[in-house]
Amino acid sequence: MRVHEAAPDGPNLVEGNMVMSFRVSDLQMLLGFVGRSKSGLKHELVTRALQLVQFDCSPELFKKIKELYETRYAKKSSEPVPQPHRPLDPLTMHSTYDRASSVPRTPLTGPNIDYPVLYGKYLNGLGRLPAKTLKPEVRLVKLPFFNMLDELLKPTELVPQNNEKLQESPCIFALTPRQVELIRNSRELQPGVKAVQVVLRICYSDTSSPQEDQYPPNIAVKVNHSYCSVPGYYPSNKPGVEPKRPCRPINLTHLMYLSSATNRITVTWGNYGKSYSVALYLVRQLTSSELLQRLKTIGVKHPELCKALVKEKLRLDPDSEIATTGVRVSLICPLVKMRLSVPCRAETCAHLQCFDAVFYLQMNEKKPTWMCPVCDKPAPYDQLIIDGLLSKILSECEDADEIEYLVDGSWCPIRAEKERSCSPQCPILVLGTSDANGLPTTPNVNGGGGSALGGAGGGGSAAGGVENGKPGADVVDLTLDSSSSSEEDEDEDEEDEDEDEDGPRPKRRCPFQKGLVSAC
Repeated sequence: MRVHEAAPDGPNLVEGNMVMSFRVSDLQMLLGFVGRSKSGLKHELVTRALQLVQFDCSPELFKKIKELYETRYAKKSSEPVPQPHRPLDPLTMHSTYDRASSVPRTPLTGPNIDYPVLYGKYLNGLGRLPAKTLKPEVRLVKLPFFNMLDELLKPTELVPQNNEKLQESPCIFALTPRQVELIRNSRELQPGVKAVQVVLRICYSDTSSPQEDQYPPNIAVKVNHSYCSVPGYYPSNKPGVEPKRPCRPINLTHLMYLSSATNRITVTWGNYGKSYSVALYLVRQLTSSELLQRLKTIGVKHPELCKALVKEKLRLDPDSEIATTGVRVSLICPLVKMRLSVPCRAETCAHLQCFDAVFYLQMNEKKPTWMCPVCDKPAPYDQLIIDGLLSKILSECEDADEIEYLVDGSWCPIRAEKERSCSPQCPILVLGTSDANGLPTTPNVNGGGGSALGGAGGGGSAAGGVENGKPGADVVDLTLDSSSSSEEDEDEDEEDEDEDEDGPRPKRRCPFQKGLVSAC
């Protein structure tokens, strides 16, 4: 802490002059109004009151100061605010406010000031109200999962106080009773996490376009007397690639005073040449199911419009030598390899292939990237549409995983390739029941049964034979190749001679069971 002489500056100049003109009784009423000690000499009471003006920017305080001042100067309300006739007493202030003397001041004349405009939007130590010359403001991109309710602090630049690498920038503000009520009455997304939140967002101080959230190096956020958790780094599995940190809004709600008391936020950051800005918002956090329901309500594209888009894609190009007669679209989501339930794509995508909106929103809720899984191009939430034509196709075609769009906008399922791939590409060996001699038989078209292994006249022939008056079944031995065909013929001749001399030899029982068996 350091004691130095300072005067009220910026938007606090008028209130400071009002306080300097108060009598002891006025100062005691003001300090009693905010619950501060009323005892002490007049210069001590003035010091406490000026500290309130410097650090507590609530409209209730401003209103009370104005009320006391107008009561004292009721007959002179039209006169300008009296200036102090002596130097201010020394104030005890935080060291980060030492730069007050070097910051351009914006004096406000007259007591008629719109106090609520400054409420919660004056950031001590971070910046002052802008001068008359307006410059472009820093804008942050809209986040689909956060619905902004109030802007507590506009994007304000983090200004280094000295040449040190590690800087601290404090902010003091209070919530209105309405805002406190919104937070308390909101539902819990999970234990300890309210849907209505006060969030801190940090980005580059670039006014050329809306900025993504970006943390400065060595960031730490302290709310009142406790440090707030900041998302850590994602580990990188690739050699030579630095780990990335997901930069998101930082929820401060659970560490704040939900009362009329002021809250102090201190941002610690590394000063390495880049300029950053911070902002505070009151937001309502949404879930992926809520975004999905909103998309189903306002984001469905009519089937006829989708059909016209298909025709446009397949329209004959006179400059092209290749004519496109159709385009195939998979009914499987490229994200999770499951059948689509809510076919979705970005309006800016050039392809007809869709992904599942349910899983896409769930993945971006956990890790927001908003990149199309088909073409790897940006697919933000406000550009998403539900394909009405493909939704209709999914309900009508339940037995195919792929369709083809034709030039006239019609479609047909693609099943042939799947069926061919599932059918066996090798012969089927038909095995029947065994006959009285233990030989396997198979029924024929005439209702008779035949031996799977031929009789004496045609034991292994493909043509089959007739044994005991019953036609035999056709049998193909796939275990023999063409090189052994001659040896097979010789063996058959020898077996025929043996059968003529000694009679037919007993046949071996087929080891296969009844039914169809693939020979592959």
